[in-house]
Amino acid sequence: MNTNRLVNSPLLWPVLSLAALLAVNVMLTPGFLSIRVQDGHLFGSVIDILRNGAPTMLVALGMTLVIASRGIDLSVGAVVAVSGALACAHIAASADPTSAGTVITAMGIALGVAVGLGLWNGVLVSVFGVQPIIATLVLMTAGRGVALFITDGQIVTVGSPAFRELGAGYLFGLPVAILVSLAMFVVVGLVVRRTALGMLLESVGVNPEASRLAGVRHRSIVLAVYVFSAVCAGVAGLMIASNISAADANNAGLWIEMDAILAVVIGGTSLLGGRFSLTGTILGALIIQTLTTTVYTAGITPETTLVFKALVVIAVCLLQAPKFRALARGAFRPRRHAPKSVAATAAPQVPDTVVGTAEVDEMSRL
Repeated sequence: MNTNRLVNSPLLWPVLSLAALLAVNVMLTPGFLSIRVQDGHLFGSVIDILRNGAPTMLVALGMTLVIASRGIDLSVGAVVAVSGALACAHIAASADPTSAGTVITAMGIALGVAVGLGLWNGVLVSVFGVQPIIATLVLMTAGRGVALFITDGQIVTVGSPAFRELGAGYLFGLPVAILVSLAMFVVVGLVVRRTALGMLLESVGVNPEASRLAGVRHRSIVLAVYVFSAVCAGVAGLMIASNISAADANNAGLWIEMDAILAVVIGGTSLLGGRFSLTGTILGALIIQTLTTTVYTAGITPETTLVFKALVVIAVCLLQAPKFRALARGAFRPRRHAPKSVAATAAPQVPDTVVGTAEVDEMSRL
């Protein structure tokens, strides 16, 4: 029984995939898994994967809830760019860019705008009934243009040690980015699994009309998940800008929406909505970041990474498509043939006979 549960677990293949990628990196770099302590901080390739993958984890966290509600958010990359651009532009233009107050204000402005962008998506989807892919595609296109407008098309650099703490700082020996991402996952996990919110979210994803008839405020839930997705993207944008002490509107968050969607589906959450797995999303994000590291370690050009990711996206989407799964079950299902003895002993067909009128009259008299 336990073996069957393990084999059928949706987390089995993500765990095996992550282990396989780590094994490949160990073969390419013998000391890949080694972790050393320097100046009270942990360093190593594994720590780098966790730190560099923290923004993807955050974006994938918000994407998980959106997909669970039977939606999609393609605008997260643009929100990442806008968030970093606003924070860096405010810090660079302030009289005291190194003060903690300036940094806190800049982060507050960035996250406030992220909330507004999430409300925009949520209202279009939940109130006006716009298809999620269309509603978020609009912001995906326009948002990066807004980020370029904020930075005037330039890379805005800042020299604020306080701002750098979020993306490149350490706390308790671990990168702050890792701790922030894990803290958000724990909080969200407790909320959706220890309260009725998770069940309501799944009901909206499974059947929005039925949940509405049952009294679930599905519009409020859909609106909330898009706002939360934008907030996660905003924090990720602050992390990326903080890590490099600059805002690059052209490249910040580029293709991160694809990484987030791929992380969600690899983790076992269906693109059709409904049940979701936050643990699977973490594993999926780590697989994406480890795949990127593997490509770099193998000496392959970074552009090739997109090809691998695209192939994985196609494969995962096919595996989750109901028609494809039905065809696969039919191809591997053994065909059943009737036994020859049964066919041989079947009753012979009785030929049709024509009954005359006189015979019918005689039978009626009887």
